Amino acid sequence: MSSPGLDQFARRHIGPRPADLKRMLQAVGAESLDALVGEVVPSSIRLTRPLELPEAETEQECLERLRAIAAKNRPIRSFLGMGYYGCITPAVILRNVLENPSWYTPYTPYQAEIAQGRLEALLNFQTMVSDLTGMEVANASLLDEATAAAEAMAMLHRISSRRGNRFLVSERCFPQTRTVVLGRAEPLGMRVEVGDVTTADLPDDLFGLLVQYPDDSGEVIDLAPVIARAHAAGVTVAVATDLLALSLLTPPGEMGADVVVGNSQRFGVPPGYGGPHAAFLAARQVHVRQMPGRIIGVSVDAHGTPAYRMALQTREQHIRREKATSNICTAQALLANMAGFYAVYHGPDGLTAIAQRVHRLTRAVAEALTAVGCHVRHEAFFDTLRFGVGGAARASRVGARALEAGLNFRYFDDGDVGLSLDETVTPKICGAIVSAVAAGLDVASPAFDPGAVGDTPAYPEALARRGPFLTHAVFRTHHSETEMMRYVKRLERRDIGLDTSMIPLGSCTMKLNAAATLLPVTWPEFGGLHPFVPPEQAAGYAQIFEELEAALCTITGLDAVSLQPNSGAQGEFTGLLVIRAYHRGRGDLGRNIVLIPSSAHGTNPASAAMAGLRVVVVACDDRGNVDVDDLRAKAAEHGAALAALMITYPSTHGVFEEAIQEICGIVHQHGGQVYMDGANMNAQVGVTSPAAIGADVCHLNLHKTFAIPHGGGGPGMGPIAVAAHLAPYLPGHPVTGRSADDAIPAVAAAPWGSASILLISHAYIRMLGATGLAEATAYAMLNANYLKARLEGHYDVLYTRPNGRVAHELIFDLRPFRVSAGIDEQDVAKRLIDYGFHAPTVSFPVPGTMMIEPTESEPLEELDRFCDALILIRAEIQAIVDGRADREDNVLKHAPHTATAVAADTWTHPYSRETAAFPLAFVRSHKFWPSVGRIDNPYGDRHLICSCPPTAAWMADEEA
Repeated sequence: MSSPGLDQFARRHIGPRPADLKRMLQAVGAESLDALVGEVVPSSIRLTRPLELPEAETEQECLERLRAIAAKNRPIRSFLGMGYYGCITPAVILRNVLENPSWYTPYTPYQAEIAQGRLEALLNFQTMVSDLTGMEVANASLLDEATAAAEAMAMLHRISSRRGNRFLVSERCFPQTRTVVLGRAEPLGMRVEVGDVTTADLPDDLFGLLVQYPDDSGEVIDLAPVIARAHAAGVTVAVATDLLALSLLTPPGEMGADVVVGNSQRFGVPPGYGGPHAAFLAARQVHVRQMPGRIIGVSVDAHGTPAYRMALQTREQHIRREKATSNICTAQALLANMAGFYAVYHGPDGLTAIAQRVHRLTRAVAEALTAVGCHVRHEAFFDTLRFGVGGAARASRVGARALEAGLNFRYFDDGDVGLSLDETVTPKICGAIVSAVAAGLDVASPAFDPGAVGDTPAYPEALARRGPFLTHAVFRTHHSETEMMRYVKRLERRDIGLDTSMIPLGSCTMKLNAAATLLPVTWPEFGGLHPFVPPEQAAGYAQIFEELEAALCTITGLDAVSLQPNSGAQGEFTGLLVIRAYHRGRGDLGRNIVLIPSSAHGTNPASAAMAGLRVVVVACDDRGNVDVDDLRAKAAEHGAALAALMITYPSTHGVFEEAIQEICGIVHQHGGQVYMDGANMNAQVGVTSPAAIGADVCHLNLHKTFAIPHGGGGPGMGPIAVAAHLAPYLPGHPVTGRSADDAIPAVAAAPWGSASILLISHAYIRMLGATGLAEATAYAMLNANYLKARLEGHYDVLYTRPNGRVAHELIFDLRPFRVSAGIDEQDVAKRLIDYGFHAPTVSFPVPGTMMIEPTESEPLEELDRFCDALILIRAEIQAIVDGRADREDNVLKHAPHTATAVAADTWTHPYSRETAAFPLAFVRSHKFWPSVGRIDNPYGDRHLICSCPPTAAWMADEEA
């Protein structure tokens, strides 16, 4: 493999320098990089020629080409609504959060001590949602409104006292929501009906209903009678809503809703042709343990100081597997933080003022439309109007005039026209709206005067919001840019991201998120598009999708791609639904068994359960490989019912299994399909492929292998690639996108999921090219095997190939230290914080272990610093074993050490402050001070606080 030129992106992306290669190869005992790859990857699945991809572009060439592609989009003003709106991202949030690697590069806050800033920001988001919806508790984000509604349906089924399987969805819910809910329900044996929730019967087998407030056509009605009627019959109720509207309207919680869902997009997050945006789910406190997704709570650290943490659901899908409440792994943390900061910056008065302005302009437009002869359908509305213009022919003329004026309206099948206003709209734009409608109707346009409307709102006084909201001090303090900037920076300094040090998480591939790949995301030509604009207005996006799909087909060796799934776990779910649809299409209705190795990611069995499939676990042998004999026996036992095998490759244990083609052959022999989990694709690109091993479908974690930032727990994307025979079953979409006869229902609210961040992976692939992609994979393997070589003799590696090689990650066995020194994997993880490092993955996939993945982006200097830290930690453990350090009062048990603890007047530990805070020389110049000590997780679950608690309330709880 050749070294990239000075102007090539690969040189910027790959960490080790050409001068380091000889030393690293010598350390691992390999003759060359190619030779090392040959020792890591079985020859039977090696690719024999380079990937057929366009030649690598420099950063400048790529950005110039993307500028030309962006120009093909037409970001004209859209008033389409349906959950997506124009918004203004405050510059202080755009610059200091969205474009700041301290916020977009961190990992999910499983190590809470080094994530206090993000956790506080997510708690702000939860508090914002709880206050605005009138509910008692909210989660820390979901993928989009439609999937949040589907999660709400599943949750209502769990909490309902009724045992029926029928679910009623209001005909006035957004069309994409109805479709996603239907697709989620069918595999679980739930029956979804769409109708008028105000008059529908409530039979004994109906467990819940879903309503929209304000509804799809903008009408606002009092839901209290609907909810009361449902509750009287024992039926639970979920409400999909709009947060900005709730600053003026009675919140669903005050009307009796059991669950409330929605999308926070209009709180400062651009539409982005569909995402990413942070959805939410809020509920009653009594149901908190049934909520899907992550919940941020408040606990205490070892010193009794309040500290934030993920509560209850922390990695629960990995623990409970097919019994988990959801398969959610990646959510939308970065976007939730943006929405929460938007509420912090504007405060309750600012949000109310924005909502009042939008509502006043909407009322003025409604009066003007009435004046030109339109029939506004509803008297009660917030920001959305549906109006008749006299039939489809006249609506078509209105549409033509609107497009000429650079305006997108919504057009209903019955000839009605719709529009939704937002905070970006001005009186001048409103005047243009009225003029376009008048021109289409061939009547004179009246002068538009928003001041002419009175102060009476266009909804009943009984539906006006009464009580205060966002009363916590955080929402009433940071309203100047200076205050906001300092608040964001104060939180930022409490976290470790890739801007601080390497994040060596096994299975999660925390590589460089190159700045050049991120730039186009905020260009208005990409960020400003509504996901449901006419296709001709999104020709630039269409080109991006076509090129990205072609590249992913080449990389995987498969034949077709769906970009719709907006997380890795959603990709799993989608791939299994496609397999299920394929079997059903062939008449194999009884194929419902999924074989899953015991080492699999917990999302695999959770996704299988969601897809209505039954999990059968396959054993692994002593070397961590799939037990082929057990697989063969179970495939034969369940042959007629075998739907699929789910397998991660390289394995979750970080090894390329020799028998992978045999394994796939056994499954195919019995009529099953092979689903490959793409979590470890970073070890495959350019050297092997899912098709080469025999897979029929795989998902790709674009936020791992293909460099989309993790964002502290999202965004992510999980497109799936499939063989030709599965292509007809890829998901469609009810508003736009694919509509093949055999397509499964939409799995995300937008046709191409979180479309704007696909730009990142597209640019990553184009700038690396075939050679750069293969080199990135090879260097990922080199870095992992270098860590193994440097740490041999200090830690035992649990699994390797027979020749001693690991793939791109490796597992260190810490279990002996529990016996010899009373030290476990959490102690090592927390001590690494004192050295300035994020902990590796702990206790997965094997309890008592530590899984490390360095990625190709880390330079040799950083790898050595990390190794030096682990070697000294091993010496600190040995000191306990030898009796030179106390078994209970030692530097590992009390890690991490805060500045407050180290600087305290009293120091009672037998080790020195110097040892605690500055164990190695490099730490002095790289010191990260955690803001809290080790957090008491059980305390947090016993004293669950999941919104911003007033200090007095927290102290009262503590005293109790």
